[in-house]
Amino acid sequence: METDLCVATDKKSLECDVCHKLFSHKATLKVHMVSHTGIRPYICDICGKKFASQSSLCSHKHSHTDKRPYNCGICNRSFRRSSSLKEHMFTHTGEKPHKCDVCNKLFAHKGHLNIHMFTHTGEKPHRCDVCGKCFLDKANLRRHMFTHIGEKPYKCNVCNKSFVCRGQLNKHMFIHTGEKPFKCDVCDKCFLYKADMRGHMYTHTGEAPYKCDVCNASFALMSRLKLHLKIHTDIKPHKCEVCNMSFILKGSLIQHMCIHSTEKPYNCDTCCKSFARKSDLNRHLRIHTHEKPLKCSFCSKSFKRRDSLNNHLRTHTGEKPHKCDMCDMSFITKCNLKVHMLTHSSEKSYKCEICCKLFGTKGRLNIHMRTHTAE
Repeated sequence: METDLCVATDKKSLECDVCHKLFSHKATLKVHMVSHTGIRPYICDICGKKFASQSSLCSHKHSHTDKRPYNCGICNRSFRRSSSLKEHMFTHTGEKPHKCDVCNKLFAHKGHLNIHMFTHTGEKPHRCDVCGKCFLDKANLRRHMFTHIGEKPYKCNVCNKSFVCRGQLNKHMFIHTGEKPFKCDVCDKCFLYKADMRGHMYTHTGEAPYKCDVCNASFALMSRLKLHLKIHTDIKPHKCEVCNMSFILKGSLIQHMCIHSTEKPYNCDTCCKSFARKSDLNRHLRIHTHEKPLKCSFCSKSFKRRDSLNNHLRTHTGEKPHKCDMCDMSFITKCNLKVHMLTHSSEKSYKCEICCKLFGTKGRLNIHMRTHTAE
C-alpha cells in the first residue's frame, strides 16, 4: 500500500480537496496536504524556523550559507539552488511558459502566475499581525514586517548601506559594478532595473496605461503615477535650506539643489555644453540626434518629452485641466494659465522701448512691436 505513493500518474490528475491544486504523485499530494493542517514538524536547528516538509527545510538551510555553487553562464550571477538558476535563465531567454487563463498574460515562473491570479480574485492572503495590512505574496509580507522592527539585515560591503531584503541588495550592487543587465530589444539601451526597462519600452509603443483620475495625465509606470498624484495635494514636506522653497517630492528638491551649485558634471560630447543632471543631458542629446521617441496615437506627431506629448494629446481630447480661479477659464498647460493670470494682475512689467507702453506678457509686447516695425 505504501508503494502506491511512489506511483506516478500520466498527468496531474490527483487533486487536493482543499485548494484543488493538481499533482502527478500520491506522495507529493500527501506532503502538500500537510500545508493545510498548519503542522510544521521540521525545524531549522540554526534559526528555529518550522516547515511542513523535509525538502522545504533542506531548501531553507541554503539561506544560512554563503555558498552559491550554481552560476549563470551569461551574466555570472550565482545561486544556491539549481532550480533558482533554472528560473533565472528565463530572464535571458525571454521564455514565459506559464499562462493566465483569465487575461492570457504570460509568466516565466509558476510562482509569479500564482501570485498574479490573486489580482483577479482580489485575494490578499498574507496578513500582517501587527497592523492588519494584507499582501498578495509572503515575500512582500516579510519585507513589510521589517518596517515594524526597523531591521535591515542585508548590508552592502562596499558602501555599508543596508536593505530590508536580499533582492534590494542585489539590485543595489549593480550601482557599484556599473552593470545594466536589462537591455531594450528595440534600441539596445540598457537599464539597471527591469521595471525601468519595461517603462522605457512604452516610449517605443507610445503606451501610457496608468492614468490620473484627477487630471487624466497618463504615465508608463505605476510608480510615476503615484509620484504625480502628490501634485494634487498642497503638502510640500521637502524644504530647501538655501532659499526655503518647498517641494512635494524629495527628488524634486534634489534636482532643485543643483541651481545653488555651480557644478555641472555632465558634458555633451557634441557641443561641450554642461549640465547639472544626467536627465538634463539625456534630454539635450535629442537636439543633436533629432530623436522624438514619443508618438501621438491620434495624429502620429512625435515628441522628445513625455510632458510635451501629454500637452499635445489634450488638443485632441479637448481636455483643459488648468483652471483660472478668478474667471473659470481653462487651459491645456500650466504655462498658459500662468500667462493668463497676468491679465488679472495690474502688474505690467514688459515695456516698449520705443513708446514706453507697458504690457502684462512678453507675447503681448512682441505683438505690439510689430506696429512700430510695420511687420
